[in-house]
Amino acid sequence: MSKPGHYSLKAIFAIPAIVAVMSLIGLVGALLGDGVWDWIGWSGLGACVVVMVWALIARRHR
Repeated sequence: MSKPGHYSLKAIFAIPAIVAVMSLIGLVGALLGDGVWDWIGWSGLGACVVVMVWALIARRHR
């Protein structure tokens, strides 16, 4: 049984892994072409920025 305050590796690395995948999708999408690919690039990279800002705000209010 895990102790309070201790998290599994899956819990620790889930969000960073999702951010990494979104970043990769955004970068590749931005390099592939114009039109829809630009939107995919902006969405992928913008989501990473939103997550980072949210994390900084949440940490400050702890």
